[in-house]
Amino acid sequence: MFDMISPQLLFGQLLIGLINGSFYAMLSMGLAIIFGLMNVVNFAHGVQYMLGAFCAWLLLNYLGVPYWGALIIAPLAVGAFGMLMERLVLRPLQHLDHLYALLATYAIALIVEGLVRQEYGSTGLPYAAPISGGINLGFMFLPYYRLWVVVFSIVTCAGTWLLIEYSKLGAYLRAANENPNIVESFGINVPRMITLTYGLGVGLAALSGVLAAPIYQVSPSMGSGLMITVFAVVVIGGIGSISGAIVTGYILGLAEAITKVFYPEAATTVAFVVMIVVLLLKPNGIFSSEKA
Repeated sequence: MFDMISPQLLFGQLLIGLINGSFYAMLSMGLAIIFGLMNVVNFAHGVQYMLGAFCAWLLLNYLGVPYWGALIIAPLAVGAFGMLMERLVLRPLQHLDHLYALLATYAIALIVEGLVRQEYGSTGLPYAAPISGGINLGFMFLPYYRLWVVVFSIVTCAGTWLLIEYSKLGAYLRAANENPNIVESFGINVPRMITLTYGLGVGLAALSGVLAAPIYQVSPSMGSGLMITVFAVVVIGGIGSISGAIVTGYILGLAEAITKVFYPEAATTVAFVVMIVVLLLKPNGIFSSEKA
């Protein structure tokens, strides 16, 4: 069986897996930031990803703002929406059981997706790639835009991880999660920090949506199916572990690609098989020891 697999097919699928893993890593990183620093399971993350793509589409078609402008404006706009959502919906629930915040974000996801579907329909909307051309690798033709997505994702994930783990801001955020009273005694506005943290996680989801718009069609349901895999990534890496989410995102993207080559029928379930195995062997996730 293995002799029948051509190197061109294998390397081509691995490259596609790396591209998919780039989206898994960015989205799961945003989820990990929100949970790790706020203890909120954000079920609206997929909708916020979708809003980033739709925001880019609207900016281009109604205001003439190109992709490069949308790459900045859309995450800021959707991040601002996220901060408003945190202030009005999540903050009143912060002293209740975590289940209430989970259900609230899920309800918002359903409402927003329904409103977008009612306004723009279910059919995917095209968004032209801002970078044309590509490079012939021998085993496949790689568009320059997809190469840009992989490089941008790696740089963004690394930069965000360094910010959270090694900067003074990241130290304040972690301290605010552990003991907000002590942090407030130093004159730091903890509620504002929490709001900004949620905005950062939401902004990363929207940024992923802008990156995805030229590759996948922009549609109201584009985040729904993807988020099931992303939640599996977060669980496998260790809920709240930012580095775990990033590494696991890329690994699962590649694992899906290899599975498509050798056993295509299982490609859509490999993430959940891995999740079950990890939960049986290490219930807190592979990188859970990084989070105190």
